[in-house]
Amino acid sequence: MGRGKIAIERIDNATNRQVTFSKRRGGLMKKARELAILCDADLALIVFSSTGRLYDFASSSGMEAILERYQEAKQEHCGVLNPTSEAKLWQREVTTLRQQVQNLQHNNRQLLGEELSGSTVRDLQFLVNQVEMSLHSVRKRKEQVMAEEIHELNQKGFLIQKENIELGKKLSIAHERNIELQKKLSGVMRSSEQKDSGSSSKAAGELLMSTRACEPRIIIDLELCQQEHEDEYT
Repeated sequence: MGRGKIAIERIDNATNRQVTFSKRRGGLMKKARELAILCDADLALIVFSSTGRLYDFASSSGMEAILERYQEAKQEHCGVLNPTSEAKLWQREVTTLRQQVQNLQHNNRQLLGEELSGSTVRDLQFLVNQVEMSLHSVRKRKEQVMAEEIHELNQKGFLIQKENIELGKKLSIAHERNIELQKKLSGVMRSSEQKDSGSSSKAAGELLMSTRACEPRIIIDLELCQQEHEDEYT
């Protein structure tokens, strides 16, 4: 017995609607995967649930490459449209972008713990997983940045230590040179003192010699004076 047809209209019951969405979404993803593999087609599928949850699928070329190709093809297609059709196309594009922005804002608020009243247990678990993945990525990036900063500080410390060693060597060489200069200066001062003492000794010797040379003349002069006094008294 064949299965009866289902009316293509919104399902009022939230549980039945969620079950139908899950089943049909799985079938749609399966068909998209089969189409991409069997027909070697570039395929991208994006689905937002009524709660703003994102489901997507892309063939081997990747979602970004397919979206770029789609934008290029759409721009080429828009170039051949008449102004009225182009305006309608842009209006639809604006409506789509607004809806995407609203969905992203709603998803962002849910990640912040807001607007969770209509969420199911599965939706809440999905949000928990997203938050945990985000925290893991943030912690990993934080550890990476801290490791890079520590490595940079270690490099700077090594360079400073190396410069300190070089400065210590230069200071030691300057100290040794200072000692040598002091020794040379002391030798020069001793030589100068010896020369000065030698000159003084020579002058004293000459003075002594001249004094000794004058002594006989002084004695003779004294004897003559004594004799003159004696002649006067006689």
